Amino acid sequence: MDTHLAELSRTIDAAELGRRMRIARVAAGMTQAQVAGDDVSAAYLSRIEDGQRRPEAGLLERMANRMGVTLEDLLLDVPRDKVHELRLAVDHARLSLISGDPEGALAAVGTVLDDPATERIDFVQRAARQVRAGALEASGDLDGAILLLEDLTSAPTPDAGWLEALVALCRCYRDSGDHTRAISIAERSATMIDELGLSGLSEAVELTVTVAGAYELQGDTGQAMRMCARTLEAAEQHDSAVGKATAYWKASRAEAQRGGTQAALELSDKALALFALSDDNRNLATLRAQVANLQLLSDPADPAAALATLAGAEQELAWSGASATEVALVHLTRGKAHFALGDHDAARSCVEKATATAPEDASVLRASVSVLRGRIAFADGDRDAARDLFRDGVTALTAAGSDRRAAQLWFELAELLTEVGDTEGAVQAFRSAGASTGLRVPARTSAAVPQR
Repeated sequence: MDTHLAELSRTIDAAELGRRMRIARVAAGMTQAQVAGDDVSAAYLSRIEDGQRRPEAGLLERMANRMGVTLEDLLLDVPRDKVHELRLAVDHARLSLISGDPEGALAAVGTVLDDPATERIDFVQRAARQVRAGALEASGDLDGAILLLEDLTSAPTPDAGWLEALVALCRCYRDSGDHTRAISIAERSATMIDELGLSGLSEAVELTVTVAGAYELQGDTGQAMRMCARTLEAAEQHDSAVGKATAYWKASRAEAQRGGTQAALELSDKALALFALSDDNRNLATLRAQVANLQLLSDPADPAAALATLAGAEQELAWSGASATEVALVHLTRGKAHFALGDHDAARSCVEKATATAPEDASVLRASVSVLRGRIAFADGDRDAARDLFRDGVTALTAAGSDRRAAQLWFELAELLTEVGDTEGAVQAFRSAGASTGLRVPARTSAAVPQR
């Protein structure tokens, strides 16, 4: 039975339900005893029709079947065909999103939400708004997605849909740079998740590791690793392959931040093997990009292996409705691998794809693209173009928040600006790197140093 219908059976106005029951029974030409069957007495059915009782969903569904109607007919003030039409429209919008067409998803789901009937069907409206939130996130409108997701998660419900919305909300806050908010939302929800009996679901595991990612970006890799360890233990207990894969993945990221590239690769390999057994193409492709990046950071770097790892990632993303940021990251990582192999033409082609795909507000990503373009120009002997591109990276990164990704890129830009002779820009970048890690240059004071 649909969980939304079960919930509606507990909250529908009893008088309105009784009226619909009486209309359906009279239309079927049945007596109260015939509709009651062996489940309840005719007197009890009479009290239902009088609005004095509200039966549980299972009983209501059995009586509906005897009258030749559906549970939806009794609980929803919308014709069954209309409900079916709207559900199909939401499914179509979701398919557009999964197929990598967020604009098409927004258009399709907008039609559903503009239909007056949708307002009277809570579960259809909720599903449509969740698709809209996903499409806004996929198209890079994190603020719009957050507004919708805040509303969708405000009232806890005992189903995976609420958890999915929580995961998306934490992910949007994390990706927008508000790591503190992402962490606080998940921590506030933890008790309710346990009370609703949802802790064993893979979505609950994904929520925990999403928060672990926020701790990692804040620089608290110890807490990130502890959360991943607890999550892995829970996933083992509930035998959740996706949960275990996600926990290994995030543990790998935290290990990489601590400088343990080889350990991170070993954890990533475990995650890849588990994701490959599932149909989670989005996480599988994004994980491939991370593994490829680790292969580029290894000592010695292995760009050929990185390209092999990325071979199927682009197609997997196309099948999963991944965000523009995730697609651009795959192009960027492939470009880095080609550059490391000395194939500058292939690297430039990847850079152009990443530039065209990356959202405008993905500051760290766009700065990374400018850095790679500058590296290619410098390697080709065009120092002036390289300096301009590195400066573009500075401009993009200035709009980013303070986290480990930004700090690392600031340090990289500082070194590159030094190489092209831009000392002033290098000093600015070094200062920004320090600020991103929480360090500040002490303020000067005009007070004289006391003399002994």
